[in-house]
Amino acid sequence: MRFKDVFSIIGPSMIGPSSSHTAGAVRIGRVARKLAGALPEIAEIYLYGSFAETYHGHGTNLALVAGLLDFHTDDDRIKDSLTLARQSDMRVTFHPMQQSLPHVHPNTAKLVLQAGDKKYEVVGCSIGGGNIEIIKINQYNIKFSANYPTLLIFHNDRPGMIAMITHVLQQYHMNISHMKVERASRHGDVLTVIELDEWRNKEVLKHLLLVPDINEVHAIDLMEGDQQ
Repeated sequence: MRFKDVFSIIGPSMIGPSSSHTAGAVRIGRVARKLAGALPEIAEIYLYGSFAETYHGHGTNLALVAGLLDFHTDDDRIKDSLTLARQSDMRVTFHPMQQSLPHVHPNTAKLVLQAGDKKYEVVGCSIGGGNIEIIKINQYNIKFSANYPTLLIFHNDRPGMIAMITHVLQQYHMNISHMKVERASRHGDVLTVIELDEWRNKEVLKHLLLVPDINEVHAIDLMEGDQQ
């Protein structure tokens, strides 16, 4: 885990009671919301480990739904998120699981979202101090922190794809701090995760979608208004 500054250690500005069970949960929910691109109609939320044991008492359920509503960690509306979700016609179901997922942090949630004709699955862990790790997107085992502007690029696997993607980013003077490529199968579907130092021009998203064999591009940017 890379810490940018002292706020990464002491935690974000937040509504309590727990940076792990509330602030981290909000951020997991926000990542899922950014991936979906809109408020989902249906959210199935699976809770593991200590999330499953204490989600009512620590407000993890409120926090995850607040994230899906795109609230920041210090938003006073977090406590009313379940009511606000119902008013927004989002159907939420919680599934506290008896067994933890193997080899992952105990504060883990899986969010399965239906947004229009799209379905997305996000698995995230709250690892302390409001920090998170996203460890799975759909069928791809991947890892990123959402501490940096992050691109999720779904594309076909063919020679030259990474070069074309990085060429587009270079045209917009965007510096890559970290990249991970995960393939579903050889010559099949790919998810490329790119963490950037900063956004310079969001027109890059439209440009990337013009690249042949890129199917979807999603921007995950939790930094604005959500201090770490």
